[in-house]
Amino acid sequence: MPQLTVKAIVTGVILSIVLSGANAYIGLFAGLTVSASIPAAVMSMAVLSMFKRSNILEHNIVQTAASAGESLAAGVIFTLPALLMLNYWSVFDYWWVSVIALVGGLLGVLYTIPLRHSLIVSENLAFPEGQATAQVLKAGQERGGEVRFLLLGAGLGAVAKLSETGLKVWEGIAQWATRVGGDSIAYVGSNLSPALVGVGYIVGINIASLVLLGGLFSWNVALPVFGAYYLENYPELATAVADMPAADAAFAIWSTQIRYLGVGAMIIGGLWALLSLRGSLVEAFRRGFGKSGAAASIAETDRDTPMRIVVIGVACMALFMWLIYYNVVESAGISLAMTLLMATTGFLFSAVAAYMAGLVGSSNNPVSGVTIATILFSSLLMLLMVGRGDVTAPAAVIMIGAVVCCAAAIGGDNMQDLKAGRMVGSTPYKQQVMQVVGVVSATFVLAPILNVLLSAYGIGPATDENPDSLLAPQATLMASVAQGVLGQGADLPWGMIYTGIGVGAVIIICDEVLRVRKASFRMPVLAVAVGIYLPVELAVPIFIGGLVSYVAKRARGGEAARPGSLYAAGLITGEALMGILIAVLIVGFENPAPLALGVSAGVLPGIVALAVIVALLYRAGARNKAAG
Repeated sequence: MPQLTVKAIVTGVILSIVLSGANAYIGLFAGLTVSASIPAAVMSMAVLSMFKRSNILEHNIVQTAASAGESLAAGVIFTLPALLMLNYWSVFDYWWVSVIALVGGLLGVLYTIPLRHSLIVSENLAFPEGQATAQVLKAGQERGGEVRFLLLGAGLGAVAKLSETGLKVWEGIAQWATRVGGDSIAYVGSNLSPALVGVGYIVGINIASLVLLGGLFSWNVALPVFGAYYLENYPELATAVADMPAADAAFAIWSTQIRYLGVGAMIIGGLWALLSLRGSLVEAFRRGFGKSGAAASIAETDRDTPMRIVVIGVACMALFMWLIYYNVVESAGISLAMTLLMATTGFLFSAVAAYMAGLVGSSNNPVSGVTIATILFSSLLMLLMVGRGDVTAPAAVIMIGAVVCCAAAIGGDNMQDLKAGRMVGSTPYKQQVMQVVGVVSATFVLAPILNVLLSAYGIGPATDENPDSLLAPQATLMASVAQGVLGQGADLPWGMIYTGIGVGAVIIICDEVLRVRKASFRMPVLAVAVGIYLPVELAVPIFIGGLVSYVAKRARGGEAARPGSLYAAGLITGEALMGILIAVLIVGFENPAPLALGVSAGVLPGIVALAVIVALLYRAGARNKAAG
């Protein structure tokens, strides 16, 4: 079937631009982005159905380009607004933004080429949103039968998202917290998102339980211990949280201190993941350069972009970045060191982001965490070369982080698309071409979009002049990290980072013991690191989904029924589509809650709705083969 058709390319370009703009706004506003693969696949089927002929591979090509644009927007908004907060920029310079985004995005595409075979074929990671996208694409080719489970899940996911985020008739988080013995805080909470339940169902009980384990360690061990024994050593933080409600105080302590345990665990976990994948990566390079005996007989569905093009492309991008850094620091040696660091950490953290996307999905992928690690490394390098107090050093560090963040965001999302492509029979190198198309399409519209948002709302902490400013929480954090290391801001919690590295090392040792014993349950360190870094309320519904998958398999004596996977994919699809629609309405009405009814019934309706959705998920997964 044809794949790179004119109508598919044009549709992909348009959707890349539209979805990148929507994601730029919602990411600056709420600090969260929505994976566009599934919405783009649905939109592609709607648009291309107007033509006499269209096929599943064209739809997959369209969603590949569209999601690349959406991911690039995430990488840009998580980092470049920090340059405004550092007073290095007053507006978003068109060419600076475009070149940084282009280089980072293309590096993300190039770095995922050798990773594709390692993570999708050799490791066979879940990539839940990739699986969901493939199910949506396949369902679009079917009529009746099991497709109704996909539609049911999509409908329920959309209604739940509309009720919680749009109409605001119930709260999206069920949580309880209380102070224990003075400064210690006990916290219990769960997000009520059906999509997260769907993600957990797809990734399974092993990964879901590890994510929850990381969350429980972070919030129910480290947080109370820190509050009881160490909070008094941080008088500013202690004063700030003293009058807060317990839940708000818990989040404040976690966000400024405890989550850095996850950063440390990600650093050692990323290095270990690359070390573990070394054999697969070497084989991927051999295949790419045609040095494998089977290279000539590689199937069309396993054919990547030639590795020579990858190497040349990375070298060209590195040259561009050297010129950019030289323009900032005006030192050839420092620029070269920055470029080498960018290229090395870019590959490392693209691999980490891709691996984590394979475990928990792109929407839950903590790209900001790997970007913080990049900025830490970059800041330490700048500290050694120029010392403290250099006014351009924090800006240079943010630019390194911006390139790596764009590459990591693209890397994680693109692997989802390549997973979907493998499931529907696409050609990898053709998808990789469309990933480039999607990156280029979004690159040259991001700066104007950001400047419009800056002019309309303001970006950064709210002021009297801009009371409704878009908070850009990730970029604010990046600016704080760069200033902290370079002596122009608050000190970073290095003790937490070192402790996180130690925790990660212990998890690696445990996993190696399980591997030697050939245990069916394993402990990949990055799954636990994700749980430590993310709010625990996200881990709980993921665990519920994994538990339902396990129970459904037990009920059937082996494998869960296909309707369960379709229903779970539908939950992700419906919530993602409704999330995009609400984001568009927010932009159009210039109102953070354009559909709100002004009446909230608290968390109980959300809990009941999620319980019904979970019960239906179990019924679909445990469905008898003879059932109609």
